[in-house]
Amino acid sequence: METGFAQLHMEGDKLMQWDDARIFLAFAREGSFSAAAKRLGVQHSTISRRIHALEKELGTPLAERRATGYVLTTEGRVLRETALRIERELLSFEATSGGRNEEVSGVLRVTAIANMASSILMPLFAKFTSRYPNIELCLEVTNHSVRLAEREADIAIRQTNTPQETLIGTRLTTIASAVYGSTAYCAAVKAGRAKEQWIGVDCCEFHKTWTRQARPQADHSFQVDDTSLTLAALKEGLGVGFLPCFMGDSDPGLERFREPEVQHNLGLWLLYHPDLRNTKRVTLFRDHMQREIQALAARFEGRA
Repeated sequence: METGFAQLHMEGDKLMQWDDARIFLAFAREGSFSAAAKRLGVQHSTISRRIHALEKELGTPLAERRATGYVLTTEGRVLRETALRIERELLSFEATSGGRNEEVSGVLRVTAIANMASSILMPLFAKFTSRYPNIELCLEVTNHSVRLAEREADIAIRQTNTPQETLIGTRLTTIASAVYGSTAYCAAVKAGRAKEQWIGVDCCEFHKTWTRQARPQADHSFQVDDTSLTLAALKEGLGVGFLPCFMGDSDPGLERFREPEVQHNLGLWLLYHPDLRNTKRVTLFRDHMQREIQALAARFEGRA
């Protein structure tokens, strides 16, 4: 198979350029022209045109369109593996090449949890950008899993006690959670003037499970699917619910209805693929986040 592809690759005495392989690799990872365009920050038409030109140059189709989307042909799968090897070699070269920290440049794609990225972590991201202005920090917020092996992102900042074994991880700190309510509501419940009511949550499996355990009757009159909505609902006196301590303790309108419990502790991890272990952008960001979060450990651990 590889011999056949090598012949295609050399057809017309013209070598394929890495930029062509990079575009094809994005398409192969994402499975569509539009998703690959979003990944690379270019127009949909650019991806389509370059892929079709590459197929014409190689003299063979690289993908077939089916009802469920695009599927790589045999030649397309071989090209994907070749492009992956080239990418790994480029990453290895970047990791071993010389140069001072201030000269490091390029794009660094980081995915983080929304409630954390927009609050306690944002000043840390700003410090990194100020310190390394030649690194373009691209931040994406999502509570869902991300395919680091497929380079959907370079780094993922996640709450978990079981990080994937195939990834390299740095545990940054422990995140404690507690049950919060508005100051007035908590006082009313404790004085017997109000009934204890729990806000139903579906923002993550952790809070959903903990709420079900704390309130098995599930008699919620209000339901939310995002931690920022939980915070807003608590402030309106709609009940009590779980929040990370770095969120709940920082709002003067809230107080702890129940103190943190060790079984609700989660690790905050910085995760990346082994291919990126020596990439300077990644190591600089990792070391920066370790230093900065260490200084904020009390807030994350609920001790502030």
